[in-house]
Amino acid sequence: MKHEKIFCKNKVKPGVKLYFVVAIFLIVGALSLFPCATGAFCAAQAGPPASFAQLAKQASPSVVNISTVKVVKGRGQLVLPFGQDDPFRDFFERFFGNQVPRNFKQQSLGTGFIIDEQGFILTNNHVVEKANEIKVKLADGREFKAKVIGRDSKSDLALIKIDSGTPFKPLPLGDSEKLEVGDWVIAIGNPFGLGNTVTAGIVSAKYRHIGAGSYDNFIQTDASINPGNSGGPLLDTEGRVIGINTAIYSQSGGSIGIGFAIPVNIAKDLLPQLKKGKVVRGWLGVMIQKITPDLRKKFGLASAKGALVADITPGGPADKAGIQRGDVIVTYDGREVKEMNDLPYLVGATPVGKKVVVEVIRRGKRKEIQVKIGKLKEETEEEAAQEANQRLGMRVEEITPELARTFGLSETRGLVVVEVEPGSSASGAGLRPGDVIVEVDQAPITNLKAFKQKIRSYKPGDTVLLLVSRRGATLYLTLKMEG
Repeated sequence: MKHEKIFCKNKVKPGVKLYFVVAIFLIVGALSLFPCATGAFCAAQAGPPASFAQLAKQASPSVVNISTVKVVKGRGQLVLPFGQDDPFRDFFERFFGNQVPRNFKQQSLGTGFIIDEQGFILTNNHVVEKANEIKVKLADGREFKAKVIGRDSKSDLALIKIDSGTPFKPLPLGDSEKLEVGDWVIAIGNPFGLGNTVTAGIVSAKYRHIGAGSYDNFIQTDASINPGNSGGPLLDTEGRVIGINTAIYSQSGGSIGIGFAIPVNIAKDLLPQLKKGKVVRGWLGVMIQKITPDLRKKFGLASAKGALVADITPGGPADKAGIQRGDVIVTYDGREVKEMNDLPYLVGATPVGKKVVVEVIRRGKRKEIQVKIGKLKEETEEEAAQEANQRLGMRVEEITPELARTFGLSETRGLVVVEVEPGSSASGAGLRPGDVIVEVDQAPITNLKAFKQKIRSYKPGDTVLLLVSRRGATLYLTLKMEG
């Protein structure tokens, strides 16, 4: 009645009044059907989907469990029955010198996902690296022997293949660049051997650099990821792969809500080369560093964006093109270099022989330089390991279940000192077998690749600060870098 009186006061005709009321109902109905028409409605309706059940049913048949066997040749590490505090430790070490005089098998678990009907499977390189035998188990219980097609240690990606008389069901690959912080994601994997486990969370951050190497550029998520999830898919709510689960940050070895996945766009860029069995990267021939506030002030830069050229490889592509020490690279081949870590990936993804325009800031002025990209020389892991061992006087390995039992470690990921050379810098610094390296010069180090790369940046005589964990306690040690 009140509304009718108002209408009457405004002398609205009866027919018009009816149309007006209908229009109001239509508007209210439209807002309920399309809540994101206004920010207020979007905020009110934000929340997790009612269920991920249908998505999990669709994706699970394409996710596989991977088990590998590696035969460690030569003299293996002695596994003491009761860890480092074994009462018979002196007896074993007297006769075996902490070494087992035979080969032994090392087993590990991981995850992968099918990317096409022919049976190509994408996973992490560290899941299948040096494996003598690879078995793949599907969600329906079928098992296959797999062969490695291509591996890339720098991106930690690998492509393996299984064969069957019938086509496989692949997962669609999405676009990780369209991913936003706060988007819902789910992870499917084989944590602790518990196959086809589904967890959900959100994207916590993008473009994370965690010290895994020159090409790390991770998606961070709080979806639970644990040992065994490595190589599994990170999916968006449409069931498309937007990342490959790779690492976690944890002091206990279990998930604490900080997991990292390789953006799927990196994998899509490398897939053609992985299918050929080898990844070839572009090479610029520069040593770069991050622009700190002090360096920005000294170089008179308007911002901290870009990569500062600290050194030039003589005779390399940058040297031939005229790039100089002290130049700040701000764009590469038309793409902005926001920070130092952007450049290695951009260069590595460039085809060998391509001519690109590099824009630099030199003494306050912008300058464009054309560079013909060279081929990055790959170094074998054995060469890199040997160099690191010689410079430190100790041998470091990534923690495996066997090494964790040997040294009585609570950690399940990271680096452990397995051997210290008498009279070396490491010995003089007080390092012992069983020490877990947590940081190198206050930078967290979680894998062998990042450790080797960090050690290579030092010159003979440099002092290195190590943070190590020893039987639950942490302590700082310093050692002099050898030649």
